[in-house]
Amino acid sequence: MRVKRRLRWAVIPLGIATAITLAACTPTELNGYLPGFTEDGTQATNRTEMVSGLWVNSWIVLLVVGVVTWALMGFAAVAYRRRKGQSGLPVQMRYNMPIEIFYTIVPLILVIGFFAFTARDQAILETQYEDPDVCVTAIGKQWAWDFQYTESDCEQADAAVWSMGVQAQTDAQGNITSELPTLYLPVDQEVKIKLVSRDVIHSFWIIDFLYKKDMYIGKDNYWSFTPTRVGEYDGKCAELCGQYHSMMLFKVKVVEQAEYDAYLASLRDAGHTGDINDAYDRLQNLPGTGAPTDSEGDH
Repeated sequence: MRVKRRLRWAVIPLGIATAITLAACTPTELNGYLPGFTEDGTQATNRTEMVSGLWVNSWIVLLVVGVVTWALMGFAAVAYRRRKGQSGLPVQMRYNMPIEIFYTIVPLILVIGFFAFTARDQAILETQYEDPDVCVTAIGKQWAWDFQYTESDCEQADAAVWSMGVQAQTDAQGNITSELPTLYLPVDQEVKIKLVSRDVIHSFWIIDFLYKKDMYIGKDNYWSFTPTRVGEYDGKCAELCGQYHSMMLFKVKVVEQAEYDAYLASLRDAGHTGDINDAYDRLQNLPGTGAPTDSEGDH
């Protein structure tokens, strides 16, 4: 009973100190210094805060477990140290059932908890919009990106507009000197992205959105979210895909609806309409042009 009372008085100030510490945190600190948030805590998409919450809360739990573990180790090292005048091994204790049950049950509860919260958030993150406002097909290729825009159905390629990208070029100092492929998205609109690869496995990663998905030959992936903040974001391939993997970069511009519509109109005026795959095949098969293949020319 006395031990329980002591533990209670130890836990109460620890909880108060934790609450005060968290209350004094800035939005940046509360989100674990992850990208995707402004100074006032505005998230980049409607899912970004969910990802950061899972990350930060997991670290808080693990830190508490670590502090308790280190404290118990320190206590054991001090309380059961060899005293002056003692020699040989101390009295050996075995089969302490309460302790053995404790260090079996607690890790099991932690593992089940981590799994449950991760599975819950993953189910939400992987739920696809049935009727999105915008559908974009992002196509990865060695070592650049193509983007095809449709309204609500990614399969309506006949009515699509598109842009083809080329690999990033750099100068001797490593500074990017070329225009990167750019994905335009309207703010506060439901977006569904179809992820396709032309050659090898790539991974579509918009850094500030705190999420990435792989792209495979023969298996299309999808990602649904709503951009919530106007701005320009960096993207890259997150899967080692060949010699120029590090140059497989792109930009994301989240803009107002009017600017998004104007961009699609500019693609239409430039003749970038229809199925991008037909245009890509024509480009690759132009006679006498020496048009490069994906693995040869986009670098």
